[in-house]
Amino acid sequence: MVEKQVVVRNRAGIHARPAALIVQTAAKFSSQVEFCTEHETINAKSIMGIITLGAGYNTAIDIRVDGPDEADALNALVHLFESRFEED
Repeated sequence: MVEKQVVVRNRAGIHARPAALIVQTAAKFSSQVEFCTEHETINAKSIMGIITLGAGYNTAIDIRVDGPDEADALNALVHLFESRFEED
């Protein structure tokens, strides 16, 4: 298992478009992907899970990935957050 904390840096937070990008990216990998906040843990391959997470600007999220392609999956998801979901 690999894990890394990221922070939501786009002003609008994780709304429908970033949520869809996250799910599409996570679904490319066979590893299990979870997003954890101080309040809950969700499956990052679930659009409803991502949206109900309610992650706004400056929210810290721990990305946990477990499986055969975990490093690649983690890198791809971290890149999405670092690029601000290509919105800003």
